[in-house]
Amino acid sequence: MKIRFWGTRGSIAVPGKETTVFGGNTTCLEIVLSGGTRVIIDAGTGIRALGDYLLSECNKVSVYLLVTHIHWDHVLGFPFFAPVYCSNSKILIDGFPSCMKGLRVTFDTRMGDGFFPVKFDDLKSDIHYLEKLKYGPMTIENTAIDCIPLQHPQGGFGFRFREKGKTLVFITDNELRNDSWEGRHPRDYAEFCRGADILIHDAQYTPVEREKRHGWGHSDYAAALSLAANARVGRFYFTHHDPTRRDTEVSSILAKCRDIAKEMDLKLPIDAAVEGSELIL
Repeated sequence: MKIRFWGTRGSIAVPGKETTVFGGNTTCLEIVLSGGTRVIIDAGTGIRALGDYLLSECNKVSVYLLVTHIHWDHVLGFPFFAPVYCSNSKILIDGFPSCMKGLRVTFDTRMGDGFFPVKFDDLKSDIHYLEKLKYGPMTIENTAIDCIPLQHPQGGFGFRFREKGKTLVFITDNELRNDSWEGRHPRDYAEFCRGADILIHDAQYTPVEREKRHGWGHSDYAAALSLAANARVGRFYFTHHDPTRRDTEVSSILAKCRDIAKEMDLKLPIDAAVEGSELIL
């Protein structure tokens, strides 16, 4: 698998000189499977640049789009994803059960309310809703994909990809806490992530910030790191950087995570997700 971050920011896009290192676009992850099939996770503002890149590489785009949930920062880029306007593009959509509703409403509603100059039904691309993941695992090529419910207002899905003995887990907008919420328990996430080669997890807050934000559906970096340690993952990346966070502050959080790991004698490579960076698994 080849993994590329196109958007790593949480809540709202924040362009500017203070976000040039880790990026200002909201969540979008590209995964290229071993057979060449592309899977995109979320349609945050980062998907705009991804769409332009795909069309520059090939005039016939075929992708899977998996949506974690339908909050604005994860779907607002969809109207700017250029392949949706091309008749020879094919987009297969799955993920959280309300994902199609969320993608559609960025254009308009079925009642005719317009939120974008183009109507969803006028898009030229071949768009299909698969509706598989809400019933159980699905397979793309030889890659098994399954999901876990998120601890987040209105719900959502985290995803696990298993291919040729390698495992990638992507969980954003998930509040790790010691008490159960939404029917989940911390050990459920540890089991889901167990032995993953790469874990990418939400760490929007510091521990102090999260004390004032219970129920907002995001984790602090210490909780996310604890999950990575308990699950014995191979590499840990934290993402969904808070929109108020300057590059220097994200770097500071990264340093704190590495210090904690050192104190725990944890041999775990740790990095902050960087827009534009690429991972090979």
